[in-house]
Amino acid sequence: MNLEDIRKRAVIWTREPHDEETRNAVQAMLDDADSGPLQEAFYQDLAFGTGGMRGIMGPGTNRMNAAVVAMATQGLADYLAAHHDGPMAVALAHDSRHRSDEFTRVAAEVLAGNGIDAHVFSALRPTPELSFAIRRLGCQAGIVVTASHNPKEYNGYKVYWGDGGQIVPPHDNGIIERVRAVQGLEAVCRAEADDPKIHIIDGQLDLDYYDAIAGHRISESLMQEGSDLGIVYSPLHGTGTVSMAPALEACGFRNVEVLAAQASPDGAFPTVESPNPEEASALRMALDRAEETGAKLVLATDPDSDRVGAAVRESNGGFRLLNGNEVAALLVHYVLKAKAERGAIEEGDFVARTVVTTRLVSDIAAEFDVPVAETLTGFKWIAAEIAAREGHGRFLVGGEESYGYLVGDEVRDKDAIAAACMIAEMADEEWRKGRTLLDRLRDLHRHYGMYREALVSLKREGIAGAEEIRAMMDGFRQSPPTHLGGEAVAEVRDHLKGWNGLPSSNVVQFLTVEGALVTARPSGTEPKIKFYFSVKGEWSASDAYEAAWAALGDRIVRLGQDLGVEVAL
Repeated sequence: MNLEDIRKRAVIWTREPHDEETRNAVQAMLDDADSGPLQEAFYQDLAFGTGGMRGIMGPGTNRMNAAVVAMATQGLADYLAAHHDGPMAVALAHDSRHRSDEFTRVAAEVLAGNGIDAHVFSALRPTPELSFAIRRLGCQAGIVVTASHNPKEYNGYKVYWGDGGQIVPPHDNGIIERVRAVQGLEAVCRAEADDPKIHIIDGQLDLDYYDAIAGHRISESLMQEGSDLGIVYSPLHGTGTVSMAPALEACGFRNVEVLAAQASPDGAFPTVESPNPEEASALRMALDRAEETGAKLVLATDPDSDRVGAAVRESNGGFRLLNGNEVAALLVHYVLKAKAERGAIEEGDFVARTVVTTRLVSDIAAEFDVPVAETLTGFKWIAAEIAAREGHGRFLVGGEESYGYLVGDEVRDKDAIAAACMIAEMADEEWRKGRTLLDRLRDLHRHYGMYREALVSLKREGIAGAEEIRAMMDGFRQSPPTHLGGEAVAEVRDHLKGWNGLPSSNVVQFLTVEGALVTARPSGTEPKIKFYFSVKGEWSASDAYEAAWAALGDRIVRLGQDLGVEVAL
């Protein structure tokens, strides 16, 4: 789009019904000699993708703002009206980000203006509780306003269907078409804030959610005695400040400290560079507090509490962060082993992982003769598998490498609150034996083989960044490497063409003859391209664990070098 067309798009935003603040801000961009900010804000519509929207906040068609939220909600309302007869209801929740409460209010008013009941939480709540609410309240859809773990400048808008999972085909494309058909704010029907179709969700739903989490406990000692395991938890200024402590208490944990310095909801996330529990720096303050108190387990969740990071004490007294692949493997083994011992695995039961999540999950499941649903990246695909198998298959546990996990199927999205409770339960079981989760992880490596994974994310922002990412993916398809790290490439999996029955996706994977798996995919929520590395080696108790671990790390570094990617382990 040329600059003249961009200016024409922007001029519309200087007129009513856009609010005065928006009109003035856009006019200032039009008057500025530097057209860069104007182009970035208006060169395209903020993509309403297969799960919703996420972008930098500010005025413009390519930004997250009240006008974009209103038009997206109108499109959703139009789609719902075309697919449902009779009364309709939508549940809404939001995180702690700047303007999240405002965007939620706008969405609720647009739904009410279209004759749809809007059930809104009274304050911020975790994303997984929104999924739970959709199912519990019998809603046809759900909306959560969040940008998950993105930097503070971002916000987002995710849409869920009546099964409690994020939208997938055919609903995703159908909603996208309806959103694109909305011709400006003039086409939006919006009610007043006090419209009777806007309802506040009462506190009983919170209690029901905590009870559902507690219902998945396995440990008899925890259920009968409770636990004094020392836990430090940080909500990283997000929604976990509302729900984590009550959920842990419902599960029997008495010795939990919510880190005061990071307990207050704050969209500026003032104590962290990024509110992402995948990054060690985000857990620094919690780790320091655990050192002071002697706590054995550190937990932290992202702003909407669908991802959880964990750190446990090593034998030398220091802390070691567990990555998402390690936690996923621990959870799957813990649940399957307990159910197998009780004869509680039934025909049709299954676990799930994404194509970039550790293959150790599949090895564990195979030993217990439990099938694995391998899905595309994104928990919505795991939720879709749960829905597709409902009635003839029961989801037990699953996860993805990006610190998202689910136990049971009352929620249909990754659930950091429930996962944290199960991580604490596993840690408690080991603590009672004088061990840690690292000992349990080494047991898995000894039995199934030692897996090591790594992730590299390259940020490429703006118009030029998007073009660079496209060029990189094109290069992998047109001229795929024949060798990586000295290992011959045995198979190239281009998911755009479909692989193993999965939907088309912009993912390329390289499998070497030695079994290394390397994946490249653009992020669906951030201006990044991501590279995933997975290798496996054998390890026995007679070998030095650290040496075997380091050898796998060296192998990953060599794989990255041949892609021009520097891997820091």
